Amino acid sequence: MKISELNLKKFLELSRKKEISPLDLVENYLKKIAEDQEKHPDRKINAIIYHDLENARKQFKALNASKAESYLKGAPIIVKNNFNVKNFPTECASKILKNYVSPYDGTVVKKIIDNGGIIWGYSNMDEFAMGSSNETSCRGVVRNPIHRDYIPGGSSGGSAASVKANHSLVALGSDTGGSIRQPAACCGIVGLKPTYGRVSRFGLVAFASSFDQIGPLTKTVEDSAILLKVIAGYDPKDNTSLNVKVDDYPALLNQSLKGIKIALPKEFFTSEVDPEVLAKVKAVANFYRENGAVVEEVSLPHTKFSIATYYVLSTAEASSNLARFDGVRYGFRNDEVSHFKEIYLKTRNQGFGKEVKRRMLIGSYVLSSGYFDAYYLKAQKVRSIIKREYYEVFKNYQAILTPTTPYKIFKIGEKLKDPVAMYLSDLFTVSANVSGIPGLSLPCGIDSNGLPISFQLLAPPFQEATILNLAHIYEVNNPISIKNEMEEAL
Repeated sequence: MKISELNLKKFLELSRKKEISPLDLVENYLKKIAEDQEKHPDRKINAIIYHDLENARKQFKALNASKAESYLKGAPIIVKNNFNVKNFPTECASKILKNYVSPYDGTVVKKIIDNGGIIWGYSNMDEFAMGSSNETSCRGVVRNPIHRDYIPGGSSGGSAASVKANHSLVALGSDTGGSIRQPAACCGIVGLKPTYGRVSRFGLVAFASSFDQIGPLTKTVEDSAILLKVIAGYDPKDNTSLNVKVDDYPALLNQSLKGIKIALPKEFFTSEVDPEVLAKVKAVANFYRENGAVVEEVSLPHTKFSIATYYVLSTAEASSNLARFDGVRYGFRNDEVSHFKEIYLKTRNQGFGKEVKRRMLIGSYVLSSGYFDAYYLKAQKVRSIIKREYYEVFKNYQAILTPTTPYKIFKIGEKLKDPVAMYLSDLFTVSANVSGIPGLSLPCGIDSNGLPISFQLLAPPFQEATILNLAHIYEVNNPISIKNEMEEAL
């Protein structure tokens, strides 16, 4: 196995034996990134937009000076550009935060470092995490490493693409409406969105505060379990963080499937879903049946309103959260003004991209006088109904199985001029954010274009161990060799 192809678990094994240095690994990644840029100057993957090798050296030196045994043992980790990392340019892939340098580490970043991990760079993303294709970044589009004409998914597309391209060991992203699971599905890796409140959001630049959640993007399910064990837990700095026991996720893998009940919501298996996607995900359901699980059809009738509910509420929260970016306190400012009011108008007009402005305008509209009850309040009521439906299903089932996306992966530019079509890419992922439950995406095959098809597992709140176990068992026993097919596609 090449050094760049190591997964987290294998790296930790070698690191504990002192057979590998994290700096060697980071230097190998930087070499691969440079080679990619040289070979494909106009079609580079563009997954990592900032790196700091010197900072990695300092972290490694501090780690070696400590006599304590560390859980992550020097594992080099990439984080999305909306995580605050001290002395890193936290720009959220937006012109309006150009040259803004974070003065502090967010809680998740601090947990990684305290557990012996090394934060060495930032991954590209959709601007302020608003997008499903990683085409809205001021740093340019991210390309799918499997086929560069196709999207890597968004908004954590840089994180997913970096892992798939072997430009990073593991990465962290944020998921507001599917922004971890959807790019994981597009790039054929594992993406986990934990329960809302499971992982601290302190230090994550907010898009929609009641939806955002941090999670890992990894090469294997076990790697995700390892990372979740580190980043999960109560944080008094985040008033939405919940004080719930954190499981030893890696130790809870390989549990028996016998008696596990898995629900198949019929609303996710309709004729509108691409036939290739349906066939692969139904094969996953059969796998679980054959291995002792009970798989039954259920109904979640109000999930069809998830997209509308999500885009009303998330845009409302975005319009409020992004009001702070005004050109006065930090980031980009247009100084070609004749009076103070123009600073706000010109800075925000030039600093924000089209998609961010579109969502802020929608959010301001639904919160405005005369429309608040008709849109925002009604959406909150529908959100409660959707959440209640999921909870009712979970009274009888330990997990829900669905496709991650309803369609095959599309080409770069294909849906950029049709926002509604773009939003529908998240049709099957947003309900987990609306209801606050955990979700995991895992590849289960290859489509006719040589690109991955993935399925999604959902569980009751704080039952991440359940879906990690289900996904791990599928991953290690899957009769289709996903890895080999992926290598052929590459």
